[in-house]
Amino acid sequence: MSSVSLFLHNRFSQKKEIFTPLNPKEVTMYVCGPTVYGPIHMGNARSIIVFDVLFRLLRYLFPRVVYVRNITDVDDKINVQAKNLGISITELTHTTIAEFHQDIQALHVLPVSVEPRATHHIPHMIAIIETLLEQGVAYWAEDHVLFDVSKDPHYGTLSGANIEEILAGSRVELAPYKRNPQDFVLWKPAVEEQEFWPSPWGNGRPGWHTECCAMSKEYLGSRFDIHGGGSDLLFPHHENESAQTRSAFNIEQSVKYWIHNGMLMVEGQKMSKSLGNVLLLKDVLKQVSGSVVRWACLSSHYRHPLDWGSALLHQATQCVESVLRVLALPWDGTPHMDEDFLAYLCDDLNTPGALTALHAAAKRALQDPQWVPIVHTCAGLIGIEATFSFMTMELRNKIESIITERNRARAEKDFQRADTLRHEVEALGIVLEDTPQGTYWHQRI
Repeated sequence: MSSVSLFLHNRFSQKKEIFTPLNPKEVTMYVCGPTVYGPIHMGNARSIIVFDVLFRLLRYLFPRVVYVRNITDVDDKINVQAKNLGISITELTHTTIAEFHQDIQALHVLPVSVEPRATHHIPHMIAIIETLLEQGVAYWAEDHVLFDVSKDPHYGTLSGANIEEILAGSRVELAPYKRNPQDFVLWKPAVEEQEFWPSPWGNGRPGWHTECCAMSKEYLGSRFDIHGGGSDLLFPHHENESAQTRSAFNIEQSVKYWIHNGMLMVEGQKMSKSLGNVLLLKDVLKQVSGSVVRWACLSSHYRHPLDWGSALLHQATQCVESVLRVLALPWDGTPHMDEDFLAYLCDDLNTPGALTALHAAAKRALQDPQWVPIVHTCAGLIGIEATFSFMTMELRNKIESIITERNRARAEKDFQRADTLRHEVEALGIVLEDTPQGTYWHQRI
């Protein structure tokens, strides 16, 4: 256990606090995982990478860490996708979970301590709903069980949302069976062709917010240290989850530190299906290595938005390449930590600062062998690993020469020659990206 202090920004208090776990011998963390109806996108990937770095850091600082990341395998989106593909829900979720693991493995994400699936914990969810009904904070109406938000005086304290904002929110479901429009579903009745389970209120399935409430309780207890996820989950998911745990477990707060990462933008625009700019992780991994994706995702502070684009990938590729040159050098396995690097990470996961320190250490290591173990240690803590070989200066110069010649051909409108040169450089395992700022290139995996 390290003596270095860790500071994290707590969304509940809205300030940076020193991290003190409930049990000094064991840190407990729950992070919302994927809803498995299709491949994850880069926004999902950023969150997974951020909390993987936090997991690595906590393991470095504390003797034991229990990290739970759930899988939501019951959801309306899953039902719709399975129907569209003409396959069973089980087949869809089984395939998608396998693809998810394959994708994040390419990002060098460490295995979590526990990865519970929602469908394996239906009895736990039913038990919580029964408790909420007994306490009078939930009600049964038209085969739905709903949480009565008016019975929770602390509702909105996590997200900062007030009742007026909630009523105006587009994500609030309006339904005649609700006492109040902001009440949320704990259990919903079965619908034809959808997966369902028996319950005291008839066949149906649980509400999304109840799933995480039950799984976190099962593996971490009614109180645990960290709850993480993307900022898009703050409301309504985490607000509703928090409301349930307060009432079901009769505690003021179940989570000591709420941590949320910012959203991922694409060339300055919000990533959305309507704009047609959704980036799937599996497609990005066809272009660059997992280490480059990690570096790019960590180049902005986790609480801030990240603008994804060609320039970002180009810069990340060059930085990773310099680190990989050092990782190719021999090392006896004895860790040596750079104090500046560690200080950045312990300051609310300041990964931009940590990456700058790692890059500087890599430059020094090429001149001074004493820095080689430092680079190995820091790269391991942040998850940068060698997945492709670095190139020789001769090959780099050849690539740059071809690109210069191709740019000249394009300027002279000799597009046939330009295409020939593109194919020539691609044959070397290089991907070209033409942007208004110029032509960028990087190695293909």
